[in-house]
Amino acid sequence: MRKRSGASGKLPSEFELIARLSAGISLSRRTILGAGDDCAIVSRPRGQVLFTIDSIVEKVHFDLRWGTPEALGARALAVNLSDIAAMGGRPTACVVNLGVREGITSRTLERIYSGLRGAAREAATDIVGGNITRARELSITIAILGEAGGAVMRRDAARPGDEIFVTGTLGDAALGWRILAGKLKTRGDAKKNRASEKYLVERFLSPHARLYAGQRLAALRPAPAAIDVSDGLMQDLGHILEQSGVGAEIDAPRIPVSPAYRTLMGGDMVHALTGGEDYELIFCARPGHSEAELSRRLRVAVRRIGRIVRGKRLNVIGANAPIAAGWDQLRSRG
Repeated sequence: MRKRSGASGKLPSEFELIARLSAGISLSRRTILGAGDDCAIVSRPRGQVLFTIDSIVEKVHFDLRWGTPEALGARALAVNLSDIAAMGGRPTACVVNLGVREGITSRTLERIYSGLRGAAREAATDIVGGNITRARELSITIAILGEAGGAVMRRDAARPGDEIFVTGTLGDAALGWRILAGKLKTRGDAKKNRASEKYLVERFLSPHARLYAGQRLAALRPAPAAIDVSDGLMQDLGHILEQSGVGAEIDAPRIPVSPAYRTLMGGDMVHALTGGEDYELIFCARPGHSEAELSRRLRVAVRRIGRIVRGKRLNVIGANAPIAAGWDQLRSRG
């Protein structure tokens, strides 16, 4: 039986590889011309255009030994989709750049693209083109287009008196990364710990962008200030405060954490406050919205964790550990 080119380690030519990775990509009617020409052609959206780009890089954001290539491809798209979600938009189309290091096989790239295609179908996003280049480490960079038919959620819209909410739970992905990196030592019930560790690792490897929640939030009047939790609650909320020229008070015991987080960390909230890559939404809404009402509206658990105040300070009330800054892309991970 003849081996497929690149399956044993040698990559095919650039254009053969692009054709192979692009095979099987389905496109919606809004895409007039997909991959294969100098540019893709997409129809003009009815409302405002959203445009974002992000990268995940080997040895910085992931290790190929930690999960499947399919999960890695899906995760690369989720990172970008989360930016669209944070502004209340709908993703429409994206282009993908692969930086490929020595030793990566075409089969690995095909599996990454399989995960990308699945995630794109689920999010109704067209993959309309891309590029491949040599690199020292494997990287996946995605630029994505979205649209917002009505109001857009922005970081500069928070006002004193707004209540601060967060979706889901925080700190899970940070613990998942530490488990995978061998940086978290656990004690106690080994069986219970294993179940918790599995959950936390999955939260790191397979994040989900809160697209529906973001779109429903953007329909509130006025639209809340919002941001996704990529670099940690403290750092990401800090961006809202800086852009809006306000301060905040956070009630640390109200920050939502998962049972798995509690199992491993007890009452230590430091990772919930500073850990990144959960891709939940932080939003600041005018008073009058209950947690129950918002949870029903967004179809995800919502917790009120504080309020916007005058001034420029971010005060954390009830934290039982020193609070450090969140994840910084240009610094080493601790």
